[in-house]
Amino acid sequence: MLDAATYTPRLKALYAESIRAELKEEFGYKNDMMIPKLDKIVLNIGCGRAAVKDTKKAKSAVADLTAIAGQQALMTTAKNSIAGFRVREGMPMGAKVTLRGDRMFEFLDRLITIAMPRIRDFRGVKPSFDGRGNFATGLKEHIVFPEIDFDKVDEPWGMDIVIATTAKTDAEAKSLLKHFNMPFNA
Repeated sequence: MLDAATYTPRLKALYAESIRAELKEEFGYKNDMMIPKLDKIVLNIGCGRAAVKDTKKAKSAVADLTAIAGQQALMTTAKNSIAGFRVREGMPMGAKVTLRGDRMFEFLDRLITIAMPRIRDFRGVKPSFDGRGNFATGLKEHIVFPEIDFDKVDEPWGMDIVIATTAKTDAEAKSLLKHFNMPFNA
């Protein structure tokens, strides 16, 4: 049985033991504080038109995202009313959660080693960086995570994943994620 006080996530230990030193050598950092690290991971599920017709869909998305993330997800609501889409201000539209610390490393490990290999016709993720060292990707179906019971899912949701790093450039962030074995296709 694992003791919670001494347990360290696998990727966090890998980062401390080898990745930091490899990045320092690769980019020639003079100070250890310059070495990029993971800051946070933000997960988002938007229900779209399904939530407009049935508000229980947003509650289902919150429950699924909570199971995937391992911490309570927040329900997102519409900021503005849009008559053409039958959306009113304050209407539940999806779910989001921000992961930091050990939960962030655990989620990244499950994403890379378990969920991505389960994606049908998966050939790697497209390197999609924002110019400031943050990486964003999406999944077409959230059911690739083992925490989701496929038989109980009423509708498969798409899912946005944003990995925020302390890297100053996209090259540094890409190198950091490659060291975590992120399967880039280019």
